[in-house]
Amino acid sequence: MTSTQISPPQGKLWMAAIKPPMYSVAIMPIWVGSAVAFRETKIFNLTIFFLFIAASILILAWENISNDVFDAETGIDQNKHHSLVNLTGNKTLMFWVGNLCLSFGLLGIIAIALWQKDPTIIGIILLCCGLGYMYQGPPFRLGYQGLGEILCFFAFGPLGMGAAYYSQTQTWSSTNLAASIILGIVTSLVLFCSHFHQVADDIAAGKKSPIVRLGTEAGAKVLVVFTTIIYPLILLFVILNIFPICTLLSFLSLPFAVKLCRHVLENHHQPDKVSNSKFIAINVHFLSCLFLGLGFIFG
Repeated sequence: MTSTQISPPQGKLWMAAIKPPMYSVAIMPIWVGSAVAFRETKIFNLTIFFLFIAASILILAWENISNDVFDAETGIDQNKHHSLVNLTGNKTLMFWVGNLCLSFGLLGIIAIALWQKDPTIIGIILLCCGLGYMYQGPPFRLGYQGLGEILCFFAFGPLGMGAAYYSQTQTWSSTNLAASIILGIVTSLVLFCSHFHQVADDIAAGKKSPIVRLGTEAGAKVLVVFTTIIYPLILLFVILNIFPICTLLSFLSLPFAVKLCRHVLENHHQPDKVSNSKFIAINVHFLSCLFLGLGFIFG
């Protein structure tokens, strides 16, 4: 008697491919950057805020779709049932769907620039898109060299939050730069956690992710270091009077940070169990950034 492998239901595969929770990564730089702008200038343009969020979601959709397309070219996703390319069986279609998302996203950014009569924000977002392309796109494929977290830090941290602050104020802020360090770290943690369960596939495809380079045990310890550093940094910025004291509300995400560290330390070598760590990291990201922004608004 032969056994057959049962694939997950199509609905679950599509939800895993679209990854709705991951889009908080696109929203939070706009939220925190705009919150810092409101604290410092009492300016909060809701139209620009929501237009920027919509544009950011579309641009992140382009990045996620194009990553599936580029990964299909290297064969690294051959065992990834929830790859959009594997689900549709049409790499060309997904390539153009991704480019359509990018086009509409950039139209939103152009609309903000025309509203302000200032092209600065277009340049910043194009730089972010360039970093996003270099992550997986040929000939760069810097993610395959283990540099994805660094690109992520700058794209969603200093650049993404800088653009959000500038969209509200058309100026720059050292406080916003300090806050962007927090957001850049916590966003990079989400990407870092996504590597633990796919070490075998990464090695087979020649991808030298941080976890491939470090090993899962050392990688788990690195995760703990960068997760725990977020909270002393926020406290330090409060002590230095860079952040208002209300930003300590972000410590409400600490239980999820503890859960993430324990989960990865215990299961780093078990792909089936550690695969959900990126969603725990998303909870840390969402809550820490949500309360950080509220801290600036109410501080």
